[in-house]
Amino acid sequence: MKKITLIVVFISLLIACNPANDKKVLKEANGRINSLLVVIKNSEWQGDLGNELRKILAEPVLALPQPESQFEVSQVPLESFGSMFRATRNVLSINLGDENSLTVSTNVYAAPQKIITITGKTKEELIDLIKTNSKKIVTEFKTSDLATVQRNILKKFWDPTTIKTFKEQGYSIKIPRNYNMVDDTGDFVWYRYHIDGANSMEIITYSYPIENENDENGNAIVAHRDSIGKKHIPGQIEDSHMITEEAFTPHIFEVSLDGKKAFETRGKWEVKGMYMAGPFLSYSVIDKAKNRVVVVEGLTYAPSVNKRDYMFEIEAILKTLKIK
Repeated sequence: MKKITLIVVFISLLIACNPANDKKVLKEANGRINSLLVVIKNSEWQGDLGNELRKILAEPVLALPQPESQFEVSQVPLESFGSMFRATRNVLSINLGDENSLTVSTNVYAAPQKIITITGKTKEELIDLIKTNSKKIVTEFKTSDLATVQRNILKKFWDPTTIKTFKEQGYSIKIPRNYNMVDDTGDFVWYRYHIDGANSMEIITYSYPIENENDENGNAIVAHRDSIGKKHIPGQIEDSHMITEEAFTPHIFEVSLDGKKAFETRGKWEVKGMYMAGPFLSYSVIDKAKNRVVVVEGLTYAPSVNKRDYMFEIEAILKTLKIK
């Protein structure tokens, strides 16, 4: 018996000492979603380099009622970037060096973590690199944060096969379990999450046939949206319903979702005849196989409250769309 015990212990020690099993365990990253740490000299942060970075990082999010920057930004010099800050979720490091380069690293000191390092031979070349790669910088951090939000909020979600519209229409999104069903007609879905009090986040989905070029090129998005609002989303008084805010022209961009051509629309909604309004985000996906447009949309009602992070969560949910 002693011999068997010694053999088991010996084998366990061999396994434990095997380099293949010696994986680095990273600490959990800290820092809120939509925030990042800029590592740069204090003097550079106060000068032209810092000004250029702030133009990009503090750019307002589109279609929000109150101005909100796309990132909450903090800054430390390189000598202060020690153990206290290394576990930060999003890090942008700006340096002078012997070459011009931009590198993107993942999970260096913590997980999930994204570190972008930009090196330039001169301040002028650094500024050019930042300008040239501004879209890439924002996209890298946003994509990483979206993945983090999806992991956090979609640990539990409603089974799409139990939602009538998803079964009958052949598409689905993952709706977190803390959202409650308002309506599910077989061609229209509406789920709601109560933030606090009367404030809420809403998820709706529907589809419509492609009947002309306007349906396929994104020119009829608002018309179809208002039609759905009149049919399915009534207000609290007679003859009131949700419409696209008439005084604000939505921003529409061609994108790709679920591998298909789509249109991202960011705008403001209101309830006709009532003082209710807020931001919305929708994706209108061209489903050529079934000659239709599939629309997934989210909106927030939270007066006098910052809504950037709410809309970011909605974006994370909508981007789980799958069309059969």
